Amino acid sequence: MRARTRTARNRAVVLAAVASLGAGLLAGCADDGGGGSDDSPSGDSGGKTTITLGLFGTMGFKEAGLYAEYEKLNPKIKIADNVIQRNENYYPPLLNHLTTNSGLLDVQAVEVANIAEIVNTQADKLSDFSKVSGVDKSKWLDWKWEQATTKDGQTIGLGTDVGPMAICYRTDLFKQAGLPTDPAKVSELWAGDWSKLITVGERYKAKAPKGTVFMDSPGGLLNGIIGSEKEKFYDASGEVIYKTNPAVKAAFDLTAEAAEKGLVQSQTQFQPAWNSTIANNKFATISCPPWMLGTLKDNSKPEAKGKWAVATAPKSGNWGGSFLTVPKSGKNVEEAQKFVAWLTAPEQQAKLFKVQGSFPSAPAAYTSPEVTGAVNEMTGDQPIGTVFATAAKSAPVQVIGPKDQIIQQGLSDNGVILVTKGKSAQEAWDSAVKSIDNKLDQ
Repeated sequence: MRARTRTARNRAVVLAAVASLGAGLLAGCADDGGGGSDDSPSGDSGGKTTITLGLFGTMGFKEAGLYAEYEKLNPKIKIADNVIQRNENYYPPLLNHLTTNSGLLDVQAVEVANIAEIVNTQADKLSDFSKVSGVDKSKWLDWKWEQATTKDGQTIGLGTDVGPMAICYRTDLFKQAGLPTDPAKVSELWAGDWSKLITVGERYKAKAPKGTVFMDSPGGLLNGIIGSEKEKFYDASGEVIYKTNPAVKAAFDLTAEAAEKGLVQSQTQFQPAWNSTIANNKFATISCPPWMLGTLKDNSKPEAKGKWAVATAPKSGNWGGSFLTVPKSGKNVEEAQKFVAWLTAPEQQAKLFKVQGSFPSAPAAYTSPEVTGAVNEMTGDQPIGTVFATAAKSAPVQVIGPKDQIIQQGLSDNGVILVTKGKSAQEAWDSAVKSIDNKLDQ
């Protein structure tokens, strides 16, 4: 993420640079490790209308067979996507393209940490789904619908998934370390208190299999803890409060304690080096919203299948979740609206969870067999749907601010990870605050 500068002139220079970068990121295949379609985005392909999507990370639509299903239902439609692996590489160019109202694909995904800024500053560039035929707001969680709705009632995106928090753990590594492996018993170990998770980490470290660490990263732990708070970086009035919010500082300090005790890897999530620690079985636990199962699957070797399990998090929370928007300047606005409405319907959300692990933002899907009976190849025969459904229903309704991503990334990638490199907790906090405030222009 680029640091924002303080003068209007320099800000314009930065925007120009991002515009140049964004053209390559949004119009072509990803260059940061993401995978895109082999098809070049265009309005027409062999007599068919091609709907183009700009996505980030592993959203799973193609993997769940939803593109193929829609194309079969609509023979004159072809779906093509371009995927950027990390949202901080995807979002700045998207924001610039929205600002200039050019270079946008038919459908653009927006991560929940960015939705407030898009709603507040770019709503006029995006279609209003509240006026799209067949879209019924009652099919979404109330708070999910409201996150993408402006003060004057325009809903500029439809929710794909939410991120109810759990803890995923390796049953084989827990067994070798002398810890229980049954999900109910594991959940009891840390029920109600994130600090109990650290205590379990110390027990694991005492008998840890050689070459393994208790948890994947300081950033993952921090995000899990903060995700269980109603207010984190902004208050309900829109004021930035991350520096004065005792919950944020407590989460940071607890994560720093875990780092000081050697319970977390010195890794930044979603980077190639972190991906390799998944493949090589280097850690035993990870803060685990449902979409994380897709990340584990994508980066694991075949022998890891069935060796993970899902336990209830110390406290219910939410981390992540996305929206699909349709820019008004897209080539195929009406067809894109129809596709997004179909793709985010409860039936498709349930199918996506069954295959990829992305948990529905449509409550009607929670009672479907695809959710209640869901298993995942990474977690064997454990029925994981009920774990996530319970967490989704009890998670706090969070206050989302326009710069949540900058603050969250600063606390993790420029902050608490420094403790794993020898800095004190206070030094790491000071570094994070300096980095964040420079980007917030404060």
